[in-house]
Amino acid sequence: AMEQKRKNNGEIANSFATKKQKTKKKANFMLSALLSPLFSLLTNNNFLSKLLGKKTPLKPSIDQLDVHDRVMVCVPEEILVNILSRLPVRFLLRFKCVSKFCSTLISDPYFTMKHLNRAKNDQDSQKLLINQRCPEDSIFSLYCCPLSPVQQVKDVQKLKLDCPSTLKPRHCMIHCCYNGLAIIEIRDKDRVKFLLWNPSIRESIVLPPLECPRDGGSRFGLGYDSSSCDYKILHMHQNVPGLEYPNEILALKDGSWRSIDEHPRANRRWFYAMDYLPFVHAAFHWLEVSINFFVVFSFDISNEVYREIPLSEEILSLRSGPNNVGISALEGMLCVHSNPFFTGKATFKVWILKEYGVKESWMPLLTIVIDTPYFNASPRYRFADGEVLFWCVNLETRGHTFRTVSRPFRSWPQWVTRGHTFWMVNRPFRSWPRCDTIQGGQAFTESLISPKSLSY
Repeated sequence: AMEQKRKNNGEIANSFATKKQKTKKKANFMLSALLSPLFSLLTNNNFLSKLLGKKTPLKPSIDQLDVHDRVMVCVPEEILVNILSRLPVRFLLRFKCVSKFCSTLISDPYFTMKHLNRAKNDQDSQKLLINQRCPEDSIFSLYCCPLSPVQQVKDVQKLKLDCPSTLKPRHCMIHCCYNGLAIIEIRDKDRVKFLLWNPSIRESIVLPPLECPRDGGSRFGLGYDSSSCDYKILHMHQNVPGLEYPNEILALKDGSWRSIDEHPRANRRWFYAMDYLPFVHAAFHWLEVSINFFVVFSFDISNEVYREIPLSEEILSLRSGPNNVGISALEGMLCVHSNPFFTGKATFKVWILKEYGVKESWMPLLTIVIDTPYFNASPRYRFADGEVLFWCVNLETRGHTFRTVSRPFRSWPQWVTRGHTFWMVNRPFRSWPRCDTIQGGQAFTESLISPKSLSY
């Protein structure tokens, strides 16, 4: 009897050991299913070599391991997170389909933010979201163009994105971008929708209808409130006499717009030389002007307090007017730019605020001598080599285009269309020849942030 009992106990123990071993093998197999293509990708692209500062590929590669070794590969989760956070969004979207574990890991808010913080410093993760009107049928299309010189695409159609709305885009505007999210407006005759869209993961939500109607002069700003862990959208109108609408703000967790008080010292607010409300240092910014001066106002996203940002004497020496000066953001810093056409000067200047709120830290970034018929130039992105990408309007044709500044608006091959000669962008937009139509765009960083996860 004792011998039989020992035998039974041994069978039970062996049964538990076998079950535990099977569970471990299953977990390792799932990990292997993720790591096999991952390691192959990293090795083939010399990714780990670059990551670790080595000049030669790491060996042995995953292809040199036998099946047993692949299955038994075991990597701590923190190391796996560190590796995955360095990969492009398009690969991570594929890995989400490997298993529930992978999907949960990549969708986790901690991982999403870790990936975004790395992507902000990765040039290959910087893109330009473009909306362009086709002159033949007056329908707008959306494109995502790489801002990295090593990501050249010769076929423009490969950059085209599906419209995130069921409406036929007879009118489309990209109002602003932040953390990989974009606010876009799509109109089809008398119907209009405002969407919060992540073009990298092709996911969007329809925003609540505005409390106040949007006119052509209103602007949007998008930012993140770290105190409430919520994304907020600010919608501001030009305070033109006879057309005065209250400004409004939307917290995505609340799901409804609410009006906010006007600044007590508000002047005339014009948005002709700026097309969005730049979000810098946890605040939205814009310019207000009067006959003799102009000032930069900020609106804190957390406590909703207005402040004034001091400007340098050089900037204040510019002629005041509704179209003369614009404001935007470059590399996470506030910048002010002059508008060359309306100032009547043949130069275009950009200043950048190195230390936020300090008047003496306004530094001239570049000065361009303008000898081509462009006006309303607005900086969009600064490359690693200091080159700056601008969006501007051709004075003769009213066509919109994107240009860099090497040899002030003259470093591109000629392209003739509709009887006009244009200079087309050389790097990184060799494949973007159209300069005679309505188009706009904003630079953004690829991210995994899901718009659907931000609203309740």
